[in-house]
Amino acid sequence: AALGFYSVGYAFAYGGMDFSDPQKTFIGTENFFLMGVDNLMFWMFQFAFAASSATIVAGTLAERCQMAAYLCYSLALTGFVYPVVAHSIWSPQGFLSAKAVDPLWGVGVIDFAGSSVVHLTGGSTALIATYLLGPRRGRFYDHRGIPLAEPVEFPGHSAALQMLGAFILWFGWYGFNTGSALSITGPNREFVVSLVAVNTTLAAASAGVTALIANFYLVERITGEGSFTLSATMNGCLGGLVSITGSCGVVEPWAAVIIGSVSGLLY
Repeated sequence: AALGFYSVGYAFAYGGMDFSDPQKTFIGTENFFLMGVDNLMFWMFQFAFAASSATIVAGTLAERCQMAAYLCYSLALTGFVYPVVAHSIWSPQGFLSAKAVDPLWGVGVIDFAGSSVVHLTGGSTALIATYLLGPRRGRFYDHRGIPLAEPVEFPGHSAALQMLGAFILWFGWYGFNTGSALSITGPNREFVVSLVAVNTTLAAASAGVTALIANFYLVERITGEGSFTLSATMNGCLGGLVSITGSCGVVEPWAAVIIGSVSGLLY
């Protein structure tokens, strides 16, 4: 992933950025292999986003694809697929960019920290990958390919490690979202960073509670006896974090609660 973004990915995404140039382009055409790039910190920060989109796919393919396929998709995603999406929204020459001289419909697309650029791109790629791989063996079909009467549950092996992973992701999201402000020294930047942190917290919390209650209600309707499920809460929190990522710097805290609640219900 690092080599793909270093060689061509960064150039396709941000090559030749010019905030005064009204021209729109499909991809960037400069700065290959970081030639002419002075702000290496910006490259490193953007690489973290590119790598995140690749790791989203990795979670769906864990232990299910060959190493060669894993390396090829990582290179293709960070070298071309992700940069095309990033260029269209985050580069001033992108046709959807809010930073363009003449943005789409006068406003462009605001994706503060990557709900669409990172998570939708990675999620869409993961959906295609899982479709190609098919269901896990023994989950819906037996090893002879005959459909099972009922799907076999695949419970997690450690709820404690699942919860630890969820909290690590939640904590990391503060760097992911607040870091997208890029600076805390400009006019009102400290307010933006604070707003992002608050909205990130509220969206994740409201999504987790909503998912927990909704899952309890559904289980109670189906089985006649409700139960609180830890995995639903954790995944609801992650859904809330993803949903608020794009607007965390431009909405009020009450809106973050609503966004998180809706995402929890959708999960």
